Amino acid sequence: MLRRLALASALALAAAPVFAATYTLDPAHTQVVYSWTHFGFSHPSGQFGKIQGTLEFDAAAPTRSKVEVTIDMASLNTNVPALDEHLQKEDFFDVAKYPQATFKSTKVEAGKDSKHLKVTGDLTLHGVTKPVVLDVTINKLGEHPMRKKPAAGFDATATLKRSEFGVGAYVPNISDEIALRITTETIAADAAK
Repeated sequence: MLRRLALASALALAAAPVFAATYTLDPAHTQVVYSWTHFGFSHPSGQFGKIQGTLEFDAAAPTRSKVEVTIDMASLNTNVPALDEHLQKEDFFDVAKYPQATFKSTKVEAGKDSKHLKVTGDLTLHGVTKPVVLDVTINKLGEHPMRKKPAAGFDATATLKRSEFGVGAYVPNISDEIALRITTETIAADAAK
């Protein structure tokens, strides 16, 4: 009888999706979009196209999660080539000197319900490290239909002041506050290739 129970338990665990794992951000389905105010007339936006990262995530205990992300700053794209070139220069991101931005979580807290989290982490941008809080929505957990492996999808938002990172050119005409919108799919690390 005990043997049968042990076997049944083992089979049930094997059949259930396991989400406590290390995941890799899928760069083809990850975007960091940033927007600002231009003289109060418009709200342009851009995005970064080359993002790498890992996520340690346990659906049963999401506050134990950890995330690390690296952004290639030269991959910025506003769909205005002259603006992209300007943003890469010294008075903004100075990409030649600071080619990457990184985010490393330091704390994950429960949000307003089971689909929301607050993720605090250290953002290093333009050689300056400051804490940033991401408001995260868990979009979906489950087997990825194409990869046939565990996957997890998230959206996140945050607001930061660029002047705090030494990128204060043209404030206040070009807004100091930058709105971030992030979306990502992550795949269990052994399936991320």
